[in-house]
Amino acid sequence: MAVDLKKIKELRERTNLGFLDVKNALEANNNDVEKSIDWLQEKGILKAAKKAGRIAAEGIVKASVKDNVAVIFELNSETDFVSKNELFIELANKINDALFVNDFNSNEELLAIKIDGISIEDQTSLLTAKIGEKIWLRRAYKFVANENQVIAAYTHANNRVATIVLANGKNADALRNVSMHITALNPSYLSEDAIDANELKEIHERLEKSPALANKPEKIQQSIKAGLLKKELNEKGVLLYQPFVMDDSKIVAQYLAENHLELVDAKRFEVGEGIEKKVVDFAAEVAEQMTV
Repeated sequence: MAVDLKKIKELRERTNLGFLDVKNALEANNNDVEKSIDWLQEKGILKAAKKAGRIAAEGIVKASVKDNVAVIFELNSETDFVSKNELFIELANKINDALFVNDFNSNEELLAIKIDGISIEDQTSLLTAKIGEKIWLRRAYKFVANENQVIAAYTHANNRVATIVLANGKNADALRNVSMHITALNPSYLSEDAIDANELKEIHERLEKSPALANKPEKIQQSIKAGLLKKELNEKGVLLYQPFVMDDSKIVAQYLAENHLELVDAKRFEVGEGIEKKVVDFAAEVAEQMTV
């Protein structure tokens, strides 16, 4: 059977493979592109279907809890449309399950985790070839709570922002509310300890010179300084000093204390954050795709 040149073009675009590899695959599979992709995967040829030069800044983030473990990850695609594809969602669910039962301390270890006997890296390569867009697992994180700790997770309904939280204590429902707060308000710091020491020192020194303290008794000065510091740290985006999103009469630190919780750590992921998106010249892109 003669090889269809249009099929060669399609398969090359979807796999980034050379002419001969693509031609051999189509010849072995009667010009069936999907079967050819499976054949290339089985032969170990399909290793670089990532379309590395393409920017994949869409996709989903997902956070979930199982027993004493919380996981969060970001799976990217080039377009929002593909992130709703059944195959993309199926892979995301499999990744979610795999993260609970596999440890990882680096991106290399993360991508080496196997799903159905195939590494996550190769799974995304295969899906890239099948869908025709770059698919990649950008990042993931995992909390494991000890017997005196509690974890919580929240994923926004649009699957574009999510948070996991770890705390000392037992109140999972209250901690989930904190995870919702973090998801919604995106604090810059979890606590004042996360601020650069020199910057924090400068803040305290500046507050010591505040005109509001002039001619006030020591006890009153301490109260004023506490109020000024609270306002300053809230403006800098420190989580513990932010008004709690579900009850702005108290700050997050108060809400945690009332529920006998002590924050240990939190991770918030938002789709595409930090990725410089390419400005697409659609006319040029269409013209390029029309060339054989």
